[in-house]
Amino acid sequence: MYTFGKQEHLCSNTLIGELYHAGHRLMLFPYSIHWMPVRQDALPDGIPLQVMVVTSKKKNHLAVDRNRIKRLTRECYRLHKPELHTFLHNNNIAIVLSLNYIHNSIMEYSTLYHKFDKLIPLLIEDISNKLLTNHETAVEQPL
Repeated sequence: MYTFGKQEHLCSNTLIGELYHAGHRLMLFPYSIHWMPVRQDALPDGIPLQVMVVTSKKKNHLAVDRNRIKRLTRECYRLHKPELHTFLHNNNIAIVLSLNYIHNSIMEYSTLYHKFDKLIPLLIEDISNKLLTNHETAVEQPL
């Protein structure tokens, strides 16, 4: 459950383009999170979400810094993902997710870890507000 394998990485250029064009966005400094629901068959079997970690070359000039930020972000996500996976499995939802680091310097691991304590519940709340309430209102209204 605490792994972050190749199947969980978002690599599809089509899905990435749709994510930034038609997806939902929320902010929790130092991250800007983009997410979008997708069909279950768009992702590999048993994988409820795919994730992409992004860091700006404009704000973090050195590749060493960008790689460290992405490594720290992936580690924080990996340790917090069981809560998100459980929510997605229980509600039969599949999403693609982009974690964009928007700060111009590297934050400490402990700070990022505690940001993810707030980020994952915020993301779950946003998903449930956007998807589950829309689904319930569509079911209640007669055609």
